[in-house]
Amino acid sequence: MVLDVLSWVLLLAGAAFVVIGAFGMWRLPDFYTRLHPAGLTDTMGAGLILLGLLLQSEAGLVAIKLLIIAVFLLFTSPTTGHATARAALAAGLRPWQAKENRKEQGET
Repeated sequence: MVLDVLSWVLLLAGAAFVVIGAFGMWRLPDFYTRLHPAGLTDTMGAGLILLGLLLQSEAGLVAIKLLIIAVFLLFTSPTTGHATARAALAAGLRPWQAKENRKEQGET
């Protein structure tokens, strides 16, 4: 009973992170700021969902597979976000600036 409740809490928290991350990707102004909710969704949302599923798994092999997926996501998501941001910067995509900052720097 306690394991089921904890599992559901983790599953719902993971789903909340995914929804909040999707909303952040929709609302934020530019590519670089959208990378943050994308990484948050991958790392925290999927991680919490995997932990909730891990508590529900009855077979040891399924638990091991879920742990492997979680470790894989833990390493690849931040690395992918960093590499994507560096590639965009190298391609010449400039970060977004507020209108006040553009006026101070002499841009129109």
